[in-house]
Amino acid sequence: MIPEIRKEFNERFTAQKYDAFLKDLDSKHPGHTTFRVAETPIFIPRSFTNKMIDACESIVDIIKSTDFKGLTERAIPEGERVAGDDGLPEFIAFDFGVCVNEDGVYEPMLIEMQGFPTLFAFEVYYPEVLERHFHIPPNFTHYMGGYNKESYLELLKKIILNGHNPENVILLEVKPHEQKTRIDFYCTQDYLGIPVVCLTELKVDGKNLYYLKDGKKVHVKRIYNRIIFDDLAHVKDSLGPIIDITQPYDVEWVPHPNWFYRVSKFTLPYINHPYVPETFFLNEISELPNDLSQYVLKPLFSFAGQGVIIDVTREDIQKIENPDNWILQKKVHYADVIQTPDIPAKAEIRIFYFWDKNAPRPVPVCNLARLSKGKMIGVRYNMDKEWVGGSVAYFED
Repeated sequence: MIPEIRKEFNERFTAQKYDAFLKDLDSKHPGHTTFRVAETPIFIPRSFTNKMIDACESIVDIIKSTDFKGLTERAIPEGERVAGDDGLPEFIAFDFGVCVNEDGVYEPMLIEMQGFPTLFAFEVYYPEVLERHFHIPPNFTHYMGGYNKESYLELLKKIILNGHNPENVILLEVKPHEQKTRIDFYCTQDYLGIPVVCLTELKVDGKNLYYLKDGKKVHVKRIYNRIIFDDLAHVKDSLGPIIDITQPYDVEWVPHPNWFYRVSKFTLPYINHPYVPETFFLNEISELPNDLSQYVLKPLFSFAGQGVIIDVTREDIQKIENPDNWILQKKVHYADVIQTPDIPAKAEIRIFYFWDKNAPRPVPVCNLARLSKGKMIGVRYNMDKEWVGGSVAYFED
């Protein structure tokens, strides 16, 4: 996005450097970085960063409003409401596509957001390795809000542990050692000292939860939740006996699972901001737009891009049996912004916000990025392509 920096990076790039970088990246936990890592980071000018933050802060205002919980009660699917939802979303992630407006100016457009963790620990480790192999200008950092590695990890640890002994705080996931993002779980364990526990290993003793360590019960006081209920539903029958985590156990959640739904696609129709595309609940549209080619149709309760209809027709909409569970969103047009050796790549930036329970509002702290040359961001749209995949954005100080 900054032509002179892009030109210099590309001229210095070699396949040998990239291979050495990947080998170094894999050395911490060999074989567990299973997603494609892009050949380049993204360099973001200060003006573009300010636009993303302006959009994020306006959405935070909505989330902080006294009626937000009431507005989003319907966001939580029947049977998936977890007891004890009396806190705030400690983690929020905002996904922005890098787009270009009618005047040819780059601008961010919000794609989605989630009240749920992402690769918070990997994005500490990965840029450090990247910087050992590639030149990053001195006035750029992947952290935000004045944070650095030490202060970022201090805040992450404070939020996740909440004063508890690390062995009493678990990272909970379904089959964590088979997940594509497991490298982040292991980095979390490295930095915070908390164990990675599968849902099948979590046991109940009255109102208390525990897991076994060397044959002994360890009381679980706090759960760093990484379970996505939509994913759990697809594999639940194959897991054998598991506890019902929706019940009111004597345990703290971080973040509480209900926030995954509250801060999500469901929130988009309530936002009015120039960097947030117009979004409507399908059942509330009295008259459909004339040009449906400029919209996408998304199910509210399906994630990771599943079920999205990109080329919408009136017939598609007529087939929807539960329109209250769908949104119609104005299309965003990703810019071919990252120059690469063959064709330009599109980019998406995910901003991490952390919310300390003692703070009046969450703050931006770090990010991840993804590059794509396909129709959408995602692995299945980028098979056999180069200069695509997971990345990180460096922001101009």
